[in-house]
Amino acid sequence: MAAVHSHSGDTSGRPAPDASPDCGHRHLTGDGPQGGSGDVPSSLCGLDGGPLTRFSVAMPEELLMRFDGLVARRGVAKNRSELVRDLVREALIREEADQPGAEVMGTLTIVYGHHSGDVQETLHRIQHAHFGMIVSTTHVHLDEHNCLEVIILRGEATEVRIIADQILGTKGVKNGGLVITTTGQMI
Repeated sequence: MAAVHSHSGDTSGRPAPDASPDCGHRHLTGDGPQGGSGDVPSSLCGLDGGPLTRFSVAMPEELLMRFDGLVARRGVAKNRSELVRDLVREALIREEADQPGAEVMGTLTIVYGHHSGDVQETLHRIQHAHFGMIVSTTHVHLDEHNCLEVIILRGEATEVRIIADQILGTKGVKNGGLVITTTGQMI
């Protein structure tokens, strides 16, 4: 028999649905029969608000073993399904960011030698020229000669990449990289 508890005040006597605040669905607990429409077993509900759909994936054993190693490195909160969902989201985010006019978030991390010519002035000039797209900047002194900066950008994907290229191409910038992600509206 399914466990009985309810967050919705349901007194119907059915196996108690668990109204999870994370997804908005009523969840069944235990092994009892499903209640009415809209009730979803907890094991098949996604936190994004929709029920999950099961599908199979076939792959060579060696690839599966390497995948399981990745799952293990991601921690106790991850399992194969969670990691597959993460990888699908990453692919969709990359595709979204490649669409003309897509609004994205970007983090540009750079390391530069602050004694190299006018590197700081040039970096400030580029950032001030695009102040509407620069959300935040964090500056860290790595040692007496080198600094690390993380610049958070928001805007159209092509423009974000252009700004990042300008900064990465500045004389005195030793290393850096841009990571683009979604604004969260499409995923």
